[in-house]
Amino acid sequence: MAIVAGVDFGTLSVRVAIVDSERGRLGSATAEYPLHRTKDDPDHATQSHADHMRALIEATQKALQAANVSGTQIASIALDTTGSSVLPVGEALEPLDDYYLWCDHRAWHEAALITETAHKRNLEAIQWCGGIYSSEWGFSKLLHWLRHNPQKRSRFVTAFEHCDMLTAVLCDVKDPADAPRSVCAMGHKWMWNASLGGLPSEDFLEAVDPLLKGMRHKLNGKYSTSEAIAGGLSSNWAQKLGLRAGIPIPVGAFDAHWDAIGAGARPGDVSNVVGTATCIMAISEDTRLIPGVCGVVPGSIDPKRTGVEAGLSATGDLFGAIARRAGTTVKDLAAGLEEYRPGQTGLLRLTWDNGDRTILVNPNLGGITFGWNMTHTPQDELFAAIEGTAFHTRVILERMAEYGVPIQRVINAGGIPQKNPALNRVYANVLNKPVLVPKVEVTSLGSSIFAFLAAGTFRSIEKAQDAICPAFCVVEPDPAAARTYEELYQFYRQLYFGFGKVDSKPLPAGGVLPALRRIAATARGAS
Repeated sequence: MAIVAGVDFGTLSVRVAIVDSERGRLGSATAEYPLHRTKDDPDHATQSHADHMRALIEATQKALQAANVSGTQIASIALDTTGSSVLPVGEALEPLDDYYLWCDHRAWHEAALITETAHKRNLEAIQWCGGIYSSEWGFSKLLHWLRHNPQKRSRFVTAFEHCDMLTAVLCDVKDPADAPRSVCAMGHKWMWNASLGGLPSEDFLEAVDPLLKGMRHKLNGKYSTSEAIAGGLSSNWAQKLGLRAGIPIPVGAFDAHWDAIGAGARPGDVSNVVGTATCIMAISEDTRLIPGVCGVVPGSIDPKRTGVEAGLSATGDLFGAIARRAGTTVKDLAAGLEEYRPGQTGLLRLTWDNGDRTILVNPNLGGITFGWNMTHTPQDELFAAIEGTAFHTRVILERMAEYGVPIQRVINAGGIPQKNPALNRVYANVLNKPVLVPKVEVTSLGSSIFAFLAAGTFRSIEKAQDAICPAFCVVEPDPAAARTYEELYQFYRQLYFGFGKVDSKPLPAGGVLPALRRIAATARGAS
């Protein structure tokens, strides 16, 4: 028997879970931190390293109290974070600025330049992240920071992903060369590829912008998958957290990747981690390129297999925006959605309000809703947005399957599926597959599993999952609803690629609006 601490840093808060290898979750707690946005720049999204560490202390202490255990009983601690959330640091890992959070899109010019240069120079690494570099990823954000902070460049030593910065700080690492670098983070967001020699070459980076000269060396470190130990908890941070000094800390990873493990995902499963955005995670025995998918990285989810990552740039954020415009909350607006029938609103929504992460990888797109009339309500829009995110998910899963990723089970993980049964029903009908929903929230269970591995409690991920992952509720598709969504999906797919691709051909869309009216009338007549 062992007790560990699993830590999950989300967009607005950190959750710490205290988990027993035999009894499961003993207690957990959260602590919030501010997200800094500016009215004059909707792409700006930053957070403070000091706020993160303050929240970690608060949540850990509260979690220990909730679990009614002593910190000396904790055998290991593991941490996952959002990503790509990038922090420039100076000597001794001193933060030079706030984190560029994952949802900061200011670097879209830099991302376009990286993409253009990569294709001009036939950089193979760009193909492994879908063929288009994103403003959400590491090199884009680093270049944006270097361009806009000339007065700080002389103090710059390196940049860290949030998960790597955390483990380095907790282990009291001062030299960047000794710091852990997560294969998960660097593989998906920085074009690090072991088979291609690691990071892109110095020549390529300097061709993008001379400001990136020397960055390949500055991003050196101990690149490892998450079965490796990053170090031991320092005495200083052990005292602050109320834990025992020296306990092992594994190399960190991104929250969605470990959430998939915590939800019980195995090879053949796709995990939709539905939260502020959606991360779509698959585990494959094979390693092959998938056009438009934002990362195929050996060792990124399961250290012994290939992780495939895709996703939607806005899900919970989108639902929240609809509710705010209506002067209410998502919870109140969602009341009654379980009575809605497929297509009854007559709306078809392309959910690009925060751009497209996959398949198009284009942050410049905006949301489009077809079929408005004078009687539509905010609740109608919310239901259409849920349908739209499900259609977008189907586009992604079809692309994965086309390139050899097996999809035997679909698991809806993350916080939203726990609270929104209407969403799970829509997804099952749109995908025409059973959707599995963990019976309890799994946030931080993935990090707990990697903490157990670090402590030597379990010999494999599968053994740990068998012990602590919850059972599933299964939502089966309804054949009649699936038929309706099959017709709607064909229109959605046509519009998705027709409006989303810069080089798309003229779009024969004259039949879309009449079809939406017909489908809505049929749905209302059947209710």
